[in-house]
Amino acid sequence: MIDIAAIQMIWLRDLIRFTRDRAQILGAIARPVLWLLIMGFGLGSSFGRVGETSYLEFIFPGIIALNLIFASFLSAISIIWDREFGFLKEILVAPIPRFSIAVGKAASGSTVSLLHGLVVMLFIPLIHVQLTLGQILLALPLMYLMAFVSTSLGILIACRMTSFEGFGTIANFVIMPLFLLSGAVFPLDNAPVWLKIISRLNPFTYGVDLLRGVFSGVMHYSVALDLSVLFFCAAGFLGLAVMAFEKMD
Repeated sequence: MIDIAAIQMIWLRDLIRFTRDRAQILGAIARPVLWLLIMGFGLGSSFGRVGETSYLEFIFPGIIALNLIFASFLSAISIIWDREFGFLKEILVAPIPRFSIAVGKAASGSTVSLLHGLVVMLFIPLIHVQLTLGQILLALPLMYLMAFVSTSLGILIACRMTSFEGFGTIANFVIMPLFLLSGAVFPLDNAPVWLKIISRLNPFTYGVDLLRGVFSGVMHYSVALDLSVLFFCAAGFLGLAVMAFEKMD
């Protein structure tokens, strides 16, 4: 059974917490400043152009993915916080299906991550990326889908953790390889075969590919393949997260 009211309550609670947390908002702004402006212009002077696009245009979808992934995992850490201060115990003993709890956390984390991704759009005038309103609107559901995959994975990991330190260590170990091996900051065309294989096993490779296709029209895979991988991973990670919630005391 699905408890819509419980999902809405969890979603709204986490969204309110985000709007009141200035550190998260500052982080959402500072992260693209570091990667897009400093790394983009710095590495752009070495790369020049990637195919038919400038390096800043190439890296732009990757920085959106970076903000989505980081925000998703940070939202998942609220599970450990709620366990520490008793709120998670209250909703676990409440007559609410564990499935609804997992869906509510995934939906709220994905929404917060989407807001982090939208912050990157504010830097469009500075990097001279030409985007239409239609491209931005088309990118929104794709960004949410990527965020849902990442949040579900973060929830799955957080359910297994009992400390903030442990989650932070595991999250950093997961986030950076997922980001770097997605083709977000450098092309993988000339990478070794083993690195290409790992990249193809990375679900965010297909998310970045979709966003790059929307923004610049350059894609390595088909739209059907990219969407299929993301939907499959979203369902798989969410299913495992629900199972993890079922086993929680």
